[in-house]
Amino acid sequence: MSYRVFMHRSDSIYDDSPAEQYQFPKQYLGRAEGSVGDWIVYLEPSKVASTRGYFAIARVQQIIPDPKVEDMYLALIEPGSYLDFARPVPFNSADGLLEHGLLNERGKLSGRAQSAVRPISPRDFHRIIERGLDDHEPVLPRVGSPESVTGFEDEQTPYVFEQERDRVQQLTSRIVRDRVFRKIVLRAYGERCALSGLKLINGGGRAEVDAVHIRPVQANGPDVVNNGLALSGTAHWMFDRGLIGLGYDLEILVSRHVNDVDGVRAFISKAGFAFAPQRAGDRPHPHFLKWHRENCYKH
Repeated sequence: MSYRVFMHRSDSIYDDSPAEQYQFPKQYLGRAEGSVGDWIVYLEPSKVASTRGYFAIARVQQIIPDPKVEDMYLALIEPGSYLDFARPVPFNSADGLLEHGLLNERGKLSGRAQSAVRPISPRDFHRIIERGLDDHEPVLPRVGSPESVTGFEDEQTPYVFEQERDRVQQLTSRIVRDRVFRKIVLRAYGERCALSGLKLINGGGRAEVDAVHIRPVQANGPDVVNNGLALSGTAHWMFDRGLIGLGYDLEILVSRHVNDVDGVRAFISKAGFAFAPQRAGDRPHPHFLKWHRENCYKH
């Protein structure tokens, strides 16, 4: 396998949508072509305020010339492959750089760190995703002893290869992806229902809200936080059945098919707008809200 790092920032001048496409100039074509059919890890540059570091993974389906811009290309992301990390991974942690391939012969950061598209070794890639997806519980199964998981010594290469292959297979596991998606969506909304604002915790300390895809997985909806809403069971049921929708400005739309409009109005936010995550990049994307209004919401 041939892994790559794609650098992306939420205020990028490029026509990027990490779960769908990544735009880049011709100078990176040779490096990007090696990613087709394989996994990439997204990295937000250190110069970005409150950078997330390594924040997601995805698999590149194909690379095509950008039909709109000369000498620009698009890496098209395989539908359903994108996944935000349960917890972003710092570029430079307390343990030092996780991307060991960026160190020069003197052990210092090399100029390769400035490349927006670059190869990353299998060991560095798996070291990053293990931290990004393992949020204090074993999201990815660990094979063998703890020492062999963290060692990555050269003499263990055949064993590590089997371990890495197993992890890559787990990246497509619906169980793994649902658990990570729930984590990132509930964290974005502070474990509150986006429609009612209620934060209900059961006796076991678990939040009584669901992480809901705005555009469902069955309709190629990605596991990205801005395709998610935190909803209580009742709100989830109404949203899935098109009895409630959301406008671009997060205005709560109540379908004329609802048989108890007053009851619904009493249940949802009194202001008539959904509660949004604090971080702008976590807010529901207009693209997904439009899909729900056009395909689910009963006008």
